[in-house]
Amino acid sequence: MNRIKALFSTALLIVGGMCLHAAEVDTVAVASTAMNKTIKTVIITPDDYPNRDSLPVVYLLHGYSGNYADWVNNAPDIKEMADRYGLIIVCPDGGFGSWYWDSPMDGNFCYETFVATELVTWVDAQYKTIPNRNGRAITGLSMGGHGALYLAMRHLDVYGAAGSTAGGVDIRPFPLNWDMAKRLGTYAEYPERWEDHTVINLLHRLTPNALALVIDCGTSDFFYGVNEQLHRKLLDRNIPHTYITGPGAHNWDYWRHSIPYQLLYFSDFFKKG
Repeated sequence: MNRIKALFSTALLIVGGMCLHAAEVDTVAVASTAMNKTIKTVIITPDDYPNRDSLPVVYLLHGYSGNYADWVNNAPDIKEMADRYGLIIVCPDGGFGSWYWDSPMDGNFCYETFVATELVTWVDAQYKTIPNRNGRAITGLSMGGHGALYLAMRHLDVYGAAGSTAGGVDIRPFPLNWDMAKRLGTYAEYPERWEDHTVINLLHRLTPNALALVIDCGTSDFFYGVNEQLHRKLLDRNIPHTYITGPGAHNWDYWRHSIPYQLLYFSDFFKKG
């Protein structure tokens, strides 16, 4: 395995004079044939990984302008949650502003293919995973929340559960923001692309219980309105989902508090599977 040890490497906790192994955090380089490059990816394995036959995997996506190390740097408690729930957590680099699409404008941005196909195949080959949809979930923040739901709804055979925290789940109200026009072309020129590449327009792909869903957003977040609309459309279509709102803005203070609920939800999903 082509591993580049991350800054964190293997953590050790000293408790009462005892040395206890905790989650291991590695940075790996994963080849993307679609983009003809390698993509850095943080992979967290729980402390008991060597003793386990197989473990479920949560794919955790970063937001716009972020990178593969964002989650482990800004929400380090996810390492403890990997231990608590017996999860492998995979945090790929999604580019500065890919929105996790295969861009029709730029062949260097094929992040749907990378995350949903190339990365999943690589992780299943290199780690002791449960190599089916019952052992996979995907979530993320902001751009990554959109990406997680977009990929899950388009690849129901790959992921059994999906989430979003403060996700940009309807891109159409923001035609000039966050490099989206670079990936899709402008809304004025290519409105059909924008309609086809936004989460809120993919609900026709779902049937009740086809995908376990957990969605949250802070009430002071600029994406709160589109998350409310997504929630109502899911209700209209009788699609079961967990929807959580509460105080919070579009920042790490909110995301650090929201991700434990998402991981608990996925842990319960994996137990049922």
